[in-house]
Amino acid sequence: MNNPEPTSLFNFFFEICRIPRESGNESGMTRYLEQFAKERKLEYQKDKAGNVVIRKAASAGKENSPCVILQSHTDMVCEKNADTVFDFSKDAIQCYIEDGWLRARGTTLGADDGIGVAASLAVLDNDSLEHGPLECLFTVSEETGLDGARAVAPGFIKGTILLNLDSEDEGEVFIGCAGGIDTTAQFTYRTRTVPLHGVIAFDVSITGGTGGHSGDEIHKDLCNAVQVLARFLWKAQQDLNIDISSLSGGNKRNAIAREAGAVCVVRKKDEAAFRKLFLDLAGEWEKEYKHTDPGLQSQVVSCPLPETVIDKKTAHRLISALYSCPHGVLAMSKEVPGLVETSTNLASVKMETDSNVIRIGSSQRSAINSSRRNAASRIESLFLLAKAQVTHQGEYPGWAPNPDSPILKVCEQAYKTLFNTPAKVKAIHAGLECGIFLDAFPYLDMISFGPTLKGVHSPAERLDIESTRKFWNLLLQILKMV
Repeated sequence: MNNPEPTSLFNFFFEICRIPRESGNESGMTRYLEQFAKERKLEYQKDKAGNVVIRKAASAGKENSPCVILQSHTDMVCEKNADTVFDFSKDAIQCYIEDGWLRARGTTLGADDGIGVAASLAVLDNDSLEHGPLECLFTVSEETGLDGARAVAPGFIKGTILLNLDSEDEGEVFIGCAGGIDTTAQFTYRTRTVPLHGVIAFDVSITGGTGGHSGDEIHKDLCNAVQVLARFLWKAQQDLNIDISSLSGGNKRNAIAREAGAVCVVRKKDEAAFRKLFLDLAGEWEKEYKHTDPGLQSQVVSCPLPETVIDKKTAHRLISALYSCPHGVLAMSKEVPGLVETSTNLASVKMETDSNVIRIGSSQRSAINSSRRNAASRIESLFLLAKAQVTHQGEYPGWAPNPDSPILKVCEQAYKTLFNTPAKVKAIHAGLECGIFLDAFPYLDMISFGPTLKGVHSPAERLDIESTRKFWNLLLQILKMV
C-alpha cells in the first residue's frame, strides 16, 4: 500500500476495512469502538440503536473551549460487480492504490463514511493534538434511512459544535442538504405454466453501468439499468408478445442501478426477431451512454426453459410502470445556481418467487419539504394506475443553510490559512444526518466536509489520497482554532 499519508488515519481505515459493516450488521464495529475506548481509558457510551459516543478531555490550555462533536457513520453501502465473489458478512475489503486513488477490488470501498470514522479514531488516538473537549459520535445504519441519527436521544451528546465528516469533495464546505423519502411499489402476480413445445427462453442482461450516489450524481444522466431493461421489455411485449419469468435490477435505494436482467420466454418462430430487437436497442443505449457509462454491456443468451412465467396482465402493468417511471432531476434550485433541488431515483426491482411479489424501490429527494412529498406522490400515482400497492417510509428532513454559522467562519479561516485559497461554501443534494440532528438539537452549529470521493455507492468508489491529507490537516486546524 506504500504507506499512504496521513499514516495514522489510513491505518485505522485499513483496520475497519476488515470488519463487516453493512447497514444493520454493524455489531462488529460497535465492539471494535468499545474496545478502542477501553484500551485508551476513554469515556464512552452505547445506546440501544448501537450508536457509540467516545469522549476525550481537552488538551492543556483548551479546557474552556466549547465541546466539538466529530460525527461519522459506521455502515457502508455493500455493492459488488456481478463477477466478483465476495461475502460482505465476513470478507475483508481488498484495498489497492492506483494513480493516487485508493480503490477496492470489485466492491465498494466503504470510504463513505469509513474515512470519517478513521479520522475520528486518529484524533482520539493522538495525545499530542491541540483541541478542546471532544465527543466522537459514531452512528449506525445511515445508508438505509439515517436510523442511528434518529435514535440519538437528549443527553447522549453534549457538544454545541458538530463537524460532520461525511462529505465527498475536498475544498468544499457544506452548510445544507436535501431531505428524502423512500417509495416502494409492490405487485402481486399469478404464474402460468410454460408449454414444453414451441417456445424458447433467453436471459437478457445489462451490466457495467457506472452507477453511483443517487444524490450526488443524479444530475450526471448516468445509465439506469432498470430503466434500460424496461425499455427493451416494453418493446418486446408490444412487438413479440413475450412472457417474463423473472426480472431483477439495482440494489440499494440510494444507488443508481448499474445492473439488471430478465428471463424471457419467446415463441421459437420469433427467436431471430427477439435477438435482433435486443441488439438493436442495445446499440442505441450504448451509444447514448458512451460518455457516461463506457463500460456498459448488453447480452442476450439462450437459457433453460423456466417452469412458469408471470401472468400477462401483471407483466404488462409492471413493465409499463417501470418504463414510465421518472428517474433523475425533477427541478433545479432557483436560489443556488447549479444545485439540484428535487430528484427521484428508480433504484431497484426485486422478485420474491416464494410469495409471488415484485417490489420496486425508489427514493425522492428535495431541499423543499413540499416538493419532496409532491415527487413521492407523483411516483405513487403512477404505480397506483398500474394497480400496485404503494408505501412511503424513511422520510427525513433537510438541513437549512446558515451562512452566518460561527463554525463556518472558523473553517473558512482555517482553510485559507492552510492552503492560501478560499474554501467553497455549498449545499448538497445528498442526504446528511445533519438535518436530523438539527431537528433534535436546534442549538447545534454545524458544517460538513471531507476528502474527495468518486463513484460512491458503486464498485467504482475511490478515495483521492492527496485530498485526504488536506482533509486531515483542515480538521486538525479547526480543532486548534475553536
